[in-house]
Amino acid sequence: MKKALLLVLFFSLLLPGLSLAQTPGPVDPWPPIPPEPPFPPQPPLISHDVSLRSYQVTVDIEDQVATTRIEQVFENQSDLPAEGTYIFPLPRGAVVSDLVMIVNGQPITAQILGAGEARAIYEEIVRRLRDPALLEYVGQDAIQASVFPIPPRDTMTIQIEYSHILPVDNGLVRYVFPLRTDQFTRIPVESLSVRVNARSNDAISSVYSPTHPIATNRQDDFSFTAGYETTNTRELSDFTLYYGLASETINANLLSYRESATEPGFFLLMLAPPVNADAVQILPQDVLIVLDQSGSMDGQKWEQAREAAQYVLDNLNPEDRFNVVAFSTGWRVYATDLQGPAEAPEAKAWLDTLEAIGGTDINGALTTAFALADDARQTVVLFLTDGVPTEGQVNTAQILENAQANAPANVRLFSFGVGDDVDTFLLDQLHQALNGAGTYVRPNERIDEEVASLYNRIASPVMTDIELEFEGVRVEELYPGEPLPDLFLGTQLIIAGRYRDGGPTSLVLRGLVNGERVSYIYENLELSENAGGEVTLPRLWATRRIGTLLNSIRLNGENPELVQSIVTLSLRYGIITPYTSFLIEEDDIFTQQGRENAATQAEQNLGSLDDEASGADAVGAADSAFAMQEADAAAPMPLATNVPQAAAGGPAAPGQPAISTDQPLQVVGDRTFILREGVWIDTTFNPDQMAVTEIAFLSDAYFDLLAENPEIGGYLALGQRVIFVIDGQAYEIVPEGTE
Repeated sequence: MKKALLLVLFFSLLLPGLSLAQTPGPVDPWPPIPPEPPFPPQPPLISHDVSLRSYQVTVDIEDQVATTRIEQVFENQSDLPAEGTYIFPLPRGAVVSDLVMIVNGQPITAQILGAGEARAIYEEIVRRLRDPALLEYVGQDAIQASVFPIPPRDTMTIQIEYSHILPVDNGLVRYVFPLRTDQFTRIPVESLSVRVNARSNDAISSVYSPTHPIATNRQDDFSFTAGYETTNTRELSDFTLYYGLASETINANLLSYRESATEPGFFLLMLAPPVNADAVQILPQDVLIVLDQSGSMDGQKWEQAREAAQYVLDNLNPEDRFNVVAFSTGWRVYATDLQGPAEAPEAKAWLDTLEAIGGTDINGALTTAFALADDARQTVVLFLTDGVPTEGQVNTAQILENAQANAPANVRLFSFGVGDDVDTFLLDQLHQALNGAGTYVRPNERIDEEVASLYNRIASPVMTDIELEFEGVRVEELYPGEPLPDLFLGTQLIIAGRYRDGGPTSLVLRGLVNGERVSYIYENLELSENAGGEVTLPRLWATRRIGTLLNSIRLNGENPELVQSIVTLSLRYGIITPYTSFLIEEDDIFTQQGRENAATQAEQNLGSLDDEASGADAVGAADSAFAMQEADAAAPMPLATNVPQAAAGGPAAPGQPAISTDQPLQVVGDRTFILREGVWIDTTFNPDQMAVTEIAFLSDAYFDLLAENPEIGGYLALGQRVIFVIDGQAYEIVPEGTE
């Protein structure tokens, strides 16, 4: 092609957009917005030659003042120089100060654009490039600057630093960083990290991200460090972090979201004990270790199991008591009654004398352990096995019935299934019936590490037998449901649910503390009555509900109503499971008949869940379902391959290969869009019941609709062909010139 075409690429990691023009020689910096578009009318080429090698974000928060430092390294992999205008949308609502921008070590002048100025630039770029990606950020301020050329086969490092004050609502401090990148580049970022260092004059309670899995380190009561790191990524959501300001009692922080005033809302409640151990009474508890020493445990598994038990014995609280039950073709007990921590060294030495040999008498071991429990004390049973019952009572239903009949109400059972030969149905029903939790130690994982991790979370109970009551509003469909898990020191209990009518509310928290019933009342809380709030909550709630439904099918058998619920939730909220992955490819999924066909197919796929209790597939299904049921962030979106760029809403240039993308599903706000024959379709769209208003791409009506409904900017950003619904009215964006 001999024509001089401007090759354009928008890049973003944490939302920055970099427009880079490749030219055959040195050129002057491209001005931000020339009065007349210099572009030819045909679509621009999409450059594959400039990539984002690394992206690092460091945030320092001092008493709600956040200083954000960003470093991006762009690489020009072509033989031509590249340059352009850099646009970085700022977090929504943030009033930025102390802006510094450095390119390749040299400070440059950067301009902060107000939301109105930024919008005008976004719309102008969209008109020129015929690429609506920037419309995602309508309503946000932005940083704009011209950048130096990137020489051929060289890199450019861009550094930005700015500060802003973080909002506080109901005792929660909120930090948001615009992390999404998929709207700007199909090329994965090689290395990405976000690190948040926070310090406060007030003690800090819970630390939580609804969007990303974070690792948290608490240096003291007044500070923490949270980190997220990944490689070869295309981030699909912004990074959000909350932390609570602690009180002298159990902290309760409430988040809510509502799509509209006519729809039920979603809420998330975080309960956390005081961070100062001296301010809370740690309940003494009895710990019963039930350890499988059958022949199948011989070798490394037995060594790790003994080390796990010894770790627990080394970390008992001063007022705790313990005993150990080892079982194979029968069982043996370390002591005739419960022992204090002073006896732990002797118990560890006793464990060293045991060998793994014999069969597996699960029923006898558990009934023996339950007989040791003291009705007056909180009792934790740590039950570890690598097999199915082969001795004594071997019927799963009878073992479960015996456990429920013999376990006192104060017993909490935590199961560890070692390897892939365990009876997942028995273990899961045991810990559910006895108000505990379960985990599976896969063949490539260490038993001692898994046991130590869980025991560190449950070693210091603060409140048990928890009950919640919201006054003045109606809440429902809570996950986890009743009975609620116990609350432990150094942890937080996160509850997701739905509500009918919002408004002011107070929360009553009741539970047992040292055997006495106590109540805490939290006033001046609010569930959003109007549209808005924390937009990630619907998908988090749906993730937990789907996990709960999957477990119900696993343990109790297939049920058409449960299958239909899973299909509906998967499609509406973009929570696609291995059993519903066909939804993103089902052509007719938007019609009633298509959804009925999908439910039939899902019923066939889910029907195998309760076929096998053991084996790698059974353990994997149990692991996945419980991970969803207990998730603190929404399930990640599914990936597919070989979807052409033209199908994703942007035409490939003549003579250029289509850019492949691996994202057939997009979540924008609380909506899910699925790609169908080049059109992104809102899953709330029902073609059987909704009339469609067509609007031509880039027409005056297109931008008028955006001006009236700024929230649709994210929908329009998906591409040139989109169908979406606003207040029950469906709109279809069609190619220019379409009547």
